[in-house]
Amino acid sequence: MKILLIEDNKAIAKGLAFSLQNAGFKVDICADCEQAYANIVNDYAVLIIDVNLPDGNGFDLYREISRLHSAPVIFLTALDDEDSIVKGFDLGAEDYIPKPFSTRELLARVKRLTRKNENTVTVGELTLDLDKQVVFKNGEKIELTALEYRVCSLLIQNRGAVVSREMILEKIWDIAGNYVNDNTLSVYIRRVRKKLGTDQIKTVRGAGYRMEDV
Repeated sequence: MKILLIEDNKAIAKGLAFSLQNAGFKVDICADCEQAYANIVNDYAVLIIDVNLPDGNGFDLYREISRLHSAPVIFLTALDDEDSIVKGFDLGAEDYIPKPFSTRELLARVKRLTRKNENTVTVGELTLDLDKQVVFKNGEKIELTALEYRVCSLLIQNRGAVVSREMILEKIWDIAGNYVNDNTLSVYIRRVRKKLGTDQIKTVRGAGYRMEDV
């Protein structure tokens, strides 16, 4: 899992990155808002954001990037007054940690959040929530029928691999309780593509379909 750490203090950033990497995470470090905007297109399990950044405010930064990314956020800050804490949680923060803080405590909170997200799969703009059986695009729920969800879920869970038409038909048949022919599958694929509004589902001629991370 990847963590995006937005922290301008090099010593703090280096220490946190070292601890997170030792715990098995991949870490991208950004020192300011400009770098964060450039990196947010990537997939991250957790965002860790310092509130006081050299070119802006972490609260304002998160307000903007949350429109593009649905990952949970932990705010790090020297601002430990009640108003600042309330503001952070009102913005949707999962956690708010005043400085100075314990690295072990932060690590425990990151692990808690990633365990919480183990039943989600993110591919580009799309996030599949296996517990809720819904698909989100940039944090917005996509309205899918039960069969459309099954097709989409199968492709997302097998992202990067070719899923044969036969395999998809078998899964559709399981949920529908009756036979679904090849032409009906083509219709479902078109519907799912239209609802997703992306070109991530690629047709592999003579083989099936592949969900790509674009």
